Amino acid sequence: MKKLIFTLILAAVLWTVMFSPLTAPYVNFWWMMTASALTLSVLSTCFNPGWWHGVRWSASEVLLGILIAVVLWCVFWTGDKVSSWLFDFARPQVNLIYGMKEGESPWLLSALMLFLIGPAEEIFWRAYVQRTLSSRWNPNTGFLVATVFYALVHAGSCNFMLLMAALVAGIVWGGLYRLFPQRLGAIIVSHAVWDVAVFIWFPI
Repeated sequence: MKKLIFTLILAAVLWTVMFSPLTAPYVNFWWMMTASALTLSVLSTCFNPGWWHGVRWSASEVLLGILIAVVLWCVFWTGDKVSSWLFDFARPQVNLIYGMKEGESPWLLSALMLFLIGPAEEIFWRAYVQRTLSSRWNPNTGFLVATVFYALVHAGSCNFMLLMAALVAGIVWGGLYRLFPQRLGAIIVSHAVWDVAVFIWFPI
């Protein structure tokens, strides 16, 4: 449990440095995000070796992951329209999130999110954090606690819309892992595809 607590504290520190208005201007978000996600995924593999056992990698898993990403994109598209209608601050905060990609190569960002950031985040949050908590307590508690932590590491951004986005995405991916842990491959694909779709290919 000490190893898990250490990695959660590390994730909170790294995400706060990346997103906080006080520190974000002094770091390159995308390179730090890549390094942070990879570091956490490597630690996850060291602390929880063999997480990949039973993970299915097939055409059907890839297609399922893409389908999940499409559905999640539609959820966020709907949420954006509703929140913009209800709250004046919603769209400006969303625009701040999209502003992080200004001046960066869309091809490079697509590659980083698709092949490194998205998969690495799922390895850490689902294959390590949620799995470890579920084993220590029970699957429902593991899902709830992991989802809350996944959302809270974004709190340093002081961006309500980003926090809510992380919460919704965490509920979806964590919920799927709670119900279908054998579908981790599809969940990894969905995270990677959703990331690049919502940020680069089909921004909301």
